[in-house]
Amino acid sequence: MILSTDKAQLLVIDVQEKLAPAMSDAGPVIANSAKLITAARHFGLPIVLSEQYPKGIGPTVAMVRESAGEEGRVFEKLAFSCARDEAIAAHLGLASERQQIVITGIEAHVCVLQSALDLKQSGYEVFVVVDAIASREEASRETALRRMEQAGVHPVTTEMVIFEWLGRAGTADFKALLPLIK
Repeated sequence: MILSTDKAQLLVIDVQEKLAPAMSDAGPVIANSAKLITAARHFGLPIVLSEQYPKGIGPTVAMVRESAGEEGRVFEKLAFSCARDEAIAAHLGLASERQQIVITGIEAHVCVLQSALDLKQSGYEVFVVVDAIASREEASRETALRRMEQAGVHPVTTEMVIFEWLGRAGTADFKALLPLIK
């Protein structure tokens, strides 16, 4: 199945100031999350950013937070799974025609994994962006990816998402987003 701007929403999980530096490779997570947020904003897609206990772990990193602008809705949470946080689950469900959820974030084997599995079980089409997730240990990330794929979560890359949202070259949208994929 192809991602569609009519059906998609973006969920950026816990890309936070005190958590990101502990990841095995946070740089691509931050950069690719920002790219996807920029593309989602261009198409007017809902953007949700979660923050796990921000009093202790800090807010979303500046680059991601700034990319989201006013369109990004930030939710504090204590549940590891975004789907088990009532406010986030309700917000995602409000866009009932938007059954495709694209996920980025950290940690892959905790909050990303639990959110993806719960959202899949709730009937969403879930896409995890493999070049925009991380864990402290690469083995944890790889195991989480295998588990998600076995559960029917679709692995995608940042460019796959952007190109599927675009659908074709030679358009004003393509020209506007070309800097993200060059």
